[in-house]
Amino acid sequence: MQELRESKFDVVLTDPILICGPVIAEYLSVPSVYFLRGFPCGMDFEATQCPHPPSYAPRLFLNNSDHMTFIQRVKNLLVSILELIYCQPLFSPFEELACEILQKKVTATDLLSHASVWLMRYDFVLEFPRPVMPNMVFIGGINCDQKKKLSQV
Repeated sequence: MQELRESKFDVVLTDPILICGPVIAEYLSVPSVYFLRGFPCGMDFEATQCPHPPSYAPRLFLNNSDHMTFIQRVKNLLVSILELIYCQPLFSPFEELACEILQKKVTATDLLSHASVWLMRYDFVLEFPRPVMPNMVFIGGINCDQKKKLSQV
């Protein structure tokens, strides 16, 4: 960590899924830029303080569109409640590591909230519409493979 501090980085570009990049950015007191497809448990919504009511924003892996039926909305709400239960153990080891390195009590959401820019690898044409904050930028198409031209036949 001392070698990183002496290198005098200007910014940390990271995929924040394992929380290590945000911890390093916080330790070095430099801005962080996140490059990600999505975040489990809706932590991207929480960290950016972006509105995400279960009646509007479909949860990951449910394959719901933004036009949900009543039953889909109820299922969406139940999954969002369950996420609170199963996500805490998922991120607690990283929170302990962050507390040890930063010498202060910090949660994963706290660390993620310090991002300067979120580069979201969503393609707005293929995804459901959702509210985003000004520091969230869609960079769709980055995961697309270059296809061969169609034959004339």
